[in-house]
Amino acid sequence: MQILPHLRLKWQAVVGLLNSDARHYQLLFLSTFFLTGMLSLHWNLLPYQMLITFSTALGTQFTMIKLLKLPLTALKSAMISSFSLCLLFRSDTWWIIIIAAFLSIASKGIFKVNGKHFFNPVNFGICSTILLTHQGWISPGQWGSAGYWWFLIGMLGFIVITSAHRMETAFAFLATYALLFGYRILVFQEWPTDFFYHQFTNGALLLFTFFMITDPASTPSHNKARIVWAMAVGALAFYLQAYLWVTASPIWALFFLSPLTPAIDYFFKAEKFAWKQTAVTVTTI
Repeated sequence: MQILPHLRLKWQAVVGLLNSDARHYQLLFLSTFFLTGMLSLHWNLLPYQMLITFSTALGTQFTMIKLLKLPLTALKSAMISSFSLCLLFRSDTWWIIIIAAFLSIASKGIFKVNGKHFFNPVNFGICSTILLTHQGWISPGQWGSAGYWWFLIGMLGFIVITSAHRMETAFAFLATYALLFGYRILVFQEWPTDFFYHQFTNGALLLFTFFMITDPASTPSHNKARIVWAMAVGALAFYLQAYLWVTASPIWALFFLSPLTPAIDYFFKAEKFAWKQTAVTVTTI
């Protein structure tokens, strides 16, 4: 009977550790998605590509920690960026992977206004690498379109955004994107509903919704302004995909509209987000 209090104590310790920093949830879920993709969906991501991604991102982040006197906990953000790059970006050339990982982390120190970076690191790393080198690609199709992925990623992503206080951002983007596509496909084109559902049974879209556009460190600080901004990202993503046939259009829409964040923060004042790590305490029973 002594085992139950012991297990309860261990469970409280785990929950306390996760709740102490929202990035712990992100690391847990992103690593779960990554392992599932490698073991269940049989992605062709080679070990050296993962090693290059993580070593470059962590090395760049550690250098920035020393130069800018940042807290060592910033390495958590580099881990999140590394998993995200492995989930979304592909290249057959090793030095392209290095560029993407380096630019992802370095952008946080370069593109800053009033101490706040305004590009999502992975978003900038992927898009800028493709624009600069014309190599590498975003890999949205690797997830397939099975319904359980829609449910799994949506459910876990919901927990993450509520931990990071960006739930309204995700739903503002997704609602705008869905309504515009719903009107175009179901009303204007009069296509079957299967075509509409197909747009949203995509793991990459949900990863973008719950882990990229909801990045609390780079999105506008003001709650209402952030909702309008997220709707603008959804509208631009719809236009890029529906009329210009741009693959992974939400990622490109975020890249193009992220530079508006400093102006939004200037005109709509709000407290800047900062990652806060609280002490984890466990009470014995």
